[in-house]
Amino acid sequence: MSARYPRLLGDVGGTNARLALQQAPDAPIEHIVNLPCKDFAGPQQAIEHYLAHVLPHTGGMRPRSGVVGIANPILDDHIALTNAHWAFSISALRDALGLESLRFLNDFTVLALSLPGLPASDLVQVGGTEPMPDKAKALLGAGTGLGVSGLVPVPGTGQWVPLEGEGGHVTLPAFDEEEARVLSALRALLPGHVSAERGALSGQGLQALYQAHCRLAGATAESLSPADVTQHALDGSDAHCVAALNTFCAMMGTVAADLALTLGAQGGVYIGGGIVPRLGDFFLHSPFRARFESKGRFGAYLARIPVYVIHSAYPALIGASRA
Repeated sequence: MSARYPRLLGDVGGTNARLALQQAPDAPIEHIVNLPCKDFAGPQQAIEHYLAHVLPHTGGMRPRSGVVGIANPILDDHIALTNAHWAFSISALRDALGLESLRFLNDFTVLALSLPGLPASDLVQVGGTEPMPDKAKALLGAGTGLGVSGLVPVPGTGQWVPLEGEGGHVTLPAFDEEEARVLSALRALLPGHVSAERGALSGQGLQALYQAHCRLAGATAESLSPADVTQHALDGSDAHCVAALNTFCAMMGTVAADLALTLGAQGGVYIGGGIVPRLGDFFLHSPFRARFESKGRFGAYLARIPVYVIHSAYPALIGASRA
């Protein structure tokens, strides 16, 4: 094991790349740095920039192996990020960095691996009762995109198998007539396919919801960033932003409940990503939980399932270490 250390750990999204080092199997994850993806032509340039700054503080030994979670499906040796400009070969990157091994996994697959080890202090529970310890756990999170994963238990072993998929790109459903009108407006804005990610549950989705609510109200949408929409909603300064964020939370409830039913996630539903953890009390008092339980005959089934908002600073790096 020691021959594979120091180990490079990474969590790459559509906006930022978080990098760290681990010196030994039981050593802490150290030297965590957050780098904007747009500032680098690709992962090699970002990693070399990172190493140039941290190696003088670690004795100068370059990493021997690496495990990186990335916001993309991993289908073969070539990766082209869905929500950023990076495109590269895993094997060529491994050789260029001089690593003995380099693994890339979907970022939410990596994040799922962190769930069993997250302390209670890093989780905020939103409804439900106690989780069932040997049942599947569901995971989703909105940020630059919408990540979806889960953990399935291996009976009798205490081990877990993480799921790797692209559930963020499922078709966005409408729960009622009001959401059907919102969805109709979204189809006008996003012709072709309104996915859960593009239509609602991401930064670009939040912008689309704001524009859809403006369209329905006959108002002119301003040029607002996702952060602007969120802030105007949280401070109550723009009614269309408030409506957009409430719709975001409700639709998050629909998609989370669908995932919980699909996986039988009596072990709990976990919400990560960059958006929901920043909403604080707004999310707690939003339509999320009521919508989560609004599944007709299976409302009681879902009412038992606890939902946790993840507030750990770098949980995906923990998952990369476990991977």
